[in-house]
Amino acid sequence: QVQLAESGGGWVQPGGSLRLSCATSGFTLAYYAVGWFRQVPGKEREGVLCSYRDGRVYYADSAKGRFTISRDNAKNTFYLQGNNLNPEDSAVYYCATGLGSHCRFDRGRSVDGMEYWGKGTLVTVSQ
Repeated sequence: QVQLAESGGGWVQPGGSLRLSCATSGFTLAYYAVGWFRQVPGKEREGVLCSYRDGRVYYADSAKGRFTISRDNAKNTFYLQGNNLNPEDSAVYYCATGLGSHCRFDRGRSVDGMEYWGKGTLVTVSQ
């Protein structure tokens, strides 16, 4: 079955960097769009980045200039690299796929429609 598992969360100082990994199984990563999402308690989950199978990337406004997404299709793993983090980036970060060609938020749709999610990894940015 389709599974996704995030790793790499933790505590980061303001201005610091993080790299999250999402290990996938049960589907061929190269064929589908995958994305990173995040949620702050009390707020809606939001899309951060979407990686399309053709190599293009969609950036939410919050991600532009500071976050990147990459994938290693041979390892069925994709990554989130965040730089110059600030406390507002503190959240639970999730990876997800809808086994389709987009990530929903890149089409102006609710992220809740993404079908497969990891369990999330907490990132805390503070002194």
